[in-house]
Amino acid sequence: MKHIRFYHPVPLLLLALLSLTLGGLPFLTYAANRLVAGEPIMLWQLTHGPGLLLPLALLWLLVWRPPRPATFLLLLLLAELLLAGMVFLSGHHAAALAAEGSRLARTAFGSGLWLSAALCLLLAAEAIRHLTPHPLWRLLLNAQVWLLPLLMLLSGQLDQLSLLKEYASRQQVFDQAFARHLALLVGTLLTALLIGMPLGIWLCRRPGWQSATFGVLNVIQTVPSVALFGLLIAPLAGLVQRFPALGDWGIGGIGAAPALIALVLYALLPLVRSVVAGLQQVPAGGRETARGMGMGPLQQFWHAEGPLALPGWLAGLRVVVVQTLGMTVIAALIGAGGFGAIIFQGLLSSALDLVLLGVIPVIALAVVLDALFRLVISLLEVTNR
Repeated sequence: MKHIRFYHPVPLLLLALLSLTLGGLPFLTYAANRLVAGEPIMLWQLTHGPGLLLPLALLWLLVWRPPRPATFLLLLLLAELLLAGMVFLSGHHAAALAAEGSRLARTAFGSGLWLSAALCLLLAAEAIRHLTPHPLWRLLLNAQVWLLPLLMLLSGQLDQLSLLKEYASRQQVFDQAFARHLALLVGTLLTALLIGMPLGIWLCRRPGWQSATFGVLNVIQTVPSVALFGLLIAPLAGLVQRFPALGDWGIGGIGAAPALIALVLYALLPLVRSVVAGLQQVPAGGRETARGMGMGPLQQFWHAEGPLALPGWLAGLRVVVVQTLGMTVIAALIGAGGFGAIIFQGLLSSALDLVLLGVIPVIALAVVLDALFRLVISLLEVTNR
């Protein structure tokens, strides 16, 4: 009896899940307005829905092919085509329903489409992983997966989807939230770097203080974010009451000031730890070479220790960036603004599209910035070898 050989077990599993979600879960939902629950629309109920079966069938054929570069390239292209086809089909059907229904009617992605899109992205990432080990090419190949969906978005083909309708009606609010979220991120990073870098360098030079300092930073890290935000309200409000001029600078019990202080406190532990670890991992030979060239302590730091420790420092900064992006959402509870304000407003009004309008940009920012940091770190590690 001839045994069947599984050449691609991971794509096979992803493809099996993809087939189940496309066939068994709602592809779209249609509601009379943004507040009522939508009626599910299955893929097979759509006029052009069966058209997605062709790339799906070709993907099934590919997973049994031997692992060659051409196989993974076709796997990537078909996963992209299937993703673009799903996005196009959703926009096309949303436009058709909008022409038939009322202005308040909403067509949204169903659970089947969300999960299928995620599985297509995982299939594409798995194919890219086998195509090239180079971080720059991986980043470019992952980025081009989004070209067709972005073209459809910019051309207006998706304007009748409920999420885009929500954005159109709240564009000014969205832009303000985006600006505030970035401002809190940049403010946190700059302040944390000004405090964390010197502190980490000082701790590396004086190991005896590391245990006590990291103990304090660990205690801060264990305090729940909501509790820390709340703890800062009373002292800052009292400080403004004692010195009213501080209020003119934007400092108060609620708003950006307590949010920024809390975010900086949370950022210090991973940042300081990465500075110390990066300096400790600098080879002794690098210091000795710099010392033999007649460099002083400051020159050794800038020309030898700093460049060699930079990948480790950036790894810590990457953690801080992703952590801060997520925690800034919680800071909206004390009036800091940002995308958290949109998310909590959507939760209070039970409007899923409004929640997604705040959630999706946060996830997109985290993924893009994380990928950029990974790329820079990989390039630096290659350069330092």
